[in-house]
Amino acid sequence: MEYLRTGNHIVVRFDRGEEILGGLKALALKENVRLASVSAIGAVGSFTVGAFKTGEKKYLSNEFSGDYEIVSLTGTVTVSGGDVYLHLHMSAADECGRVVGGHLNRAEVSATCEMVVSVLDGRVDRSFSEEIGLNLMEFGRK
Repeated sequence: MEYLRTGNHIVVRFDRGEEILGGLKALALKENVRLASVSAIGAVGSFTVGAFKTGEKKYLSNEFSGDYEIVSLTGTVTVSGGDVYLHLHMSAADECGRVVGGHLNRAEVSATCEMVVSVLDGRVDRSFSEEIGLNLMEFGRK
């Protein structure tokens, strides 16, 4: 991974074999990012995405491997329990243009991934909601 920070934006290049979530978390820790939006494109060879089953309060995951283009990778960087918390979704297309996607659990770069992290002022924490079954954004209001 290589990157350039310019003001409140960080332009990142992930290289072949790098795992996107792990790299982004390391970057956020190094650059002290506590709140940001994320957008990326590129190519992945293997990835895991899922969907949250609201009635069961659990994620179902699907693993994919092959040649996939990232159609869209977007999400947020926040904080949970004092640690960096990533919430990303990704859609990727195979060589026939079929697209799959969902909540991103893992993605390994096959060629390159170009990402822009837009750092926002402030900090948003997350806390677990028993009712929903997810870590929700917390704005200090009750």
